[in-house]
Amino acid sequence: MSTLPVIAAVDGSDDSLRALDWALATARGREAPLRVVHVRQYAAWMQPDVLVAGPPEGADDAVLDQARAHLDKVPDGPETEYVPLDGSPSAVLPELGTTAQLLVLGSRGRGGFASLLLGSNSLAAARDAECPVVVVPRPGREVHDAPPTAPGPRVVVGLQVDSPDDATLDFAFAEAARRGARLQVVAAYAWPVHVWAAAPAPILPPPIEQEPIENETRALAEGFLAPHESRYPNVNTEPYVAPGDAAGHLVAASKNADLLVVGRYRRRLLAPTRMLGSVSHAVLLHAASPIAVVPPTSGDE
Repeated sequence: MSTLPVIAAVDGSDDSLRALDWALATARGREAPLRVVHVRQYAAWMQPDVLVAGPPEGADDAVLDQARAHLDKVPDGPETEYVPLDGSPSAVLPELGTTAQLLVLGSRGRGGFASLLLGSNSLAAARDAECPVVVVPRPGREVHDAPPTAPGPRVVVGLQVDSPDDATLDFAFAEAARRGARLQVVAAYAWPVHVWAAAPAPILPPPIEQEPIENETRALAEGFLAPHESRYPNVNTEPYVAPGDAAGHLVAASKNADLLVVGRYRRRLLAPTRMLGSVSHAVLLHAASPIAVVPPTSGDE
């Protein structure tokens, strides 16, 4: 059975070339082929008495030529193919997830407004693709209030203790193992906890203490991590339990990280369409490291 490729989507922008470099290194680490794809969104071409959608016959793909020249400078690269596709990138790119083990894109492409932090094509792929999607941000994103970390390679993963996702944890552990990195597990809990009492309420409920909530969150996180730790004994895990907003903690932890891993929102009865979720969306907008968005296990969507 052939190995599914790592797919890099390019459009000629600097962002897509950075994503291409990341995909190349990842394909090597996974011993997988690399597929470089350019989705060409053409206006209609006029010919005498006929309107033709797409490029004129025999047209070269300058974007793929640029990508090929870029990779030709790298010795001993993986098996690589270059594939032009026609259509709307926001529709075509997610479909590539059915034939890839990983889809890699830059955070912004050539189109749209330069001031946007995340392009619509990256957003659509992260939301809809069947495989994990990695979005490589532009350099220079500022991250504040980053917790101190030891030097060395580090993968960060978000863990919701009230709704853990094995697919996300599996992906994060496997990536940490491939990279020889330690795995920082961020588990946030809501604080302060708001207790509502019916009015009038002459007797207020006793105040909720923070320490028991933090201890319970840590115990739940360690329990969810235990089976993964047994499968990846060489991965050193570092649970990071903190009060407040999960997205804020993940963005802060992304500083100097090799990769930040989050899960995609599971479908709910009243939200039948695929969604990213507020935490995934926030880290795609603001994290300093590459971000992997992992779809739920089949059947959970």
